[in-house]
Amino acid sequence: MKSEVFLAGSARTPLGSFCSAFGDVTAVQLGITAVKAAVERSGIQVGDVDEVYIGNILSGGLKPNAARQISIGAGLGDAVPATTLNMLCGSGMKAIMIGAQSIQCGDNNVVVAGGIENMSRAPYLLESARTGYRMGHGEIYDSLLRDALLDAFDGSHMGTCGDKAAARYGFTREDQDTYAIQSYKRAQEAIAKGYFKSEIAPHEIIDRRGNVTVVDTDEEPARFNEEKFVKLRPAFGKDGTVTAGNASSINDGASAIIVLSAEKAKAVGIKPEARILGYAQHAHEPEWFTLAPIHAVKKLMEKLDWTPADVDLFE
Repeated sequence: MKSEVFLAGSARTPLGSFCSAFGDVTAVQLGITAVKAAVERSGIQVGDVDEVYIGNILSGGLKPNAARQISIGAGLGDAVPATTLNMLCGSGMKAIMIGAQSIQCGDNNVVVAGGIENMSRAPYLLESARTGYRMGHGEIYDSLLRDALLDAFDGSHMGTCGDKAAARYGFTREDQDTYAIQSYKRAQEAIAKGYFKSEIAPHEIIDRRGNVTVVDTDEEPARFNEEKFVKLRPAFGKDGTVTAGNASSINDGASAIIVLSAEKAKAVGIKPEARILGYAQHAHEPEWFTLAPIHAVKKLMEKLDWTPADVDLFE
């Protein structure tokens, strides 16, 4: 390993609810807000950035290479290479990993890494429009499902995989509801006490009349209604346990962080937020993607010669 790798300047936009605050904002625009904030907070100079890696899944209609658009839009200049990565849910984390690897092998000293997504703006697809529909009814496909939420191999929904995992480990509907309700209440409390303010980069929205709206708070927690929550029906099968409430919500947002070498951090006097000790990944049958983190963590423990008892917090 050529260099220790540090993280600095972490920033994220607020998370917008589906088809709500960021319904008319592109993922690229959200990414620019996050990257600008990360660079400013880290204390790194714009001219010191060697490369940019941005994770993104729903790229339909975003124009070519979202990472490049964000890099230039955030003021990093025309000479900084930028790459957009698609590894589904792990895309943003993979961006950080590749950034760290590029530093460890001596290619870079400073990398901007992050992730962007606007699920609200995922376009609908007319797959036969180019070659002609000829006779008969055509179909319109939702790219949110086609390119993100449905399995590429058997077409099953992510939520169905969640139901299977819950059945395998004996997680009841009540277990999942209790966990989700606690999560929502903790988020509401954290927002009320201002705990997220330091990490959020507010995003400005300017309408056609020039009016400015500043979005600086996560939307979804405010929508939580416990009375309605516990009455929701299973979303992916009548005997399932995953609902629209206890499942992952559909959101819009972006995040970014500066990945840099120990030498660079010392040379320019940057105080890092964290040090990367290691990373690992795991792949197996697509239908059991929900269990992959278990094996990835085991691999990481082996690489670091750690046990779970050595860890203070799992996130």
